[in-house]
Amino acid sequence: MVVQPLRTAYLASCLRPNLISPMADREISAEDFLPARPTLKSLREAARSCKGCELYKNATQTVFGEGTKHARIVFVGEQPGDMEDRQGRPFVGPAGRLLDSALTDAGIGREEVYITNAVKHFRWIYRGKRRLHQRPVLRQVIACRPWLRAELAAIRPEVVVCLGATAAQALLERVVGITKERGKFLEDQSVRALFVTIHPSAILRLRDKGEQEKEYRHFLAELKMVRKRLGDKGA
Repeated sequence: MVVQPLRTAYLASCLRPNLISPMADREISAEDFLPARPTLKSLREAARSCKGCELYKNATQTVFGEGTKHARIVFVGEQPGDMEDRQGRPFVGPAGRLLDSALTDAGIGREEVYITNAVKHFRWIYRGKRRLHQRPVLRQVIACRPWLRAELAAIRPEVVVCLGATAAQALLERVVGITKERGKFLEDQSVRALFVTIHPSAILRLRDKGEQEKEYRHFLAELKMVRKRLGDKGA
């Protein structure tokens, strides 16, 4: 029985460079699903089949960004919510309606901007019959970052508004304290200007009506700062 030669041949084949997978030493991410020629249209189509992290398994669908490719402002949220996951569109739930109101009050038309999320799939847990939002973990934010970077590269906006800590962390690649960084224009290598503020859902979570109104005015004032940054030409 010839055992040793077979064993030697097997080990040799395992050590051949061309048989070693290039993905063996790293985790899969959205980068593995990016199209060869990234435009907003091709990115959106490619994102539908993204399996760059485990979130696709429990999500209804990928929720990609939407808006004009000529947008001077891009708004980046955290991730889709329950309604966004069902409809396949970003910011169509309660937080989206609040954002729409604030944009209108600030003189910024939603049709003039681009709106997306740092993470494109809904992370949730069941509470009874309800699907409750769970914040995405760091590895999921990192895995999804190539989609966001590609969106910004395709649009090349003048200002990116980060709605909340997750969005800011996704772009700045560091921990961001909203209380400390809020209302500031920061530098980022991929965009001309990056502005940090709260997520509209943070306003909705306030129980006191007076506090909600106060926080909304603060949020509105920040959107007007962004509008002012662009001058009088609109978004």
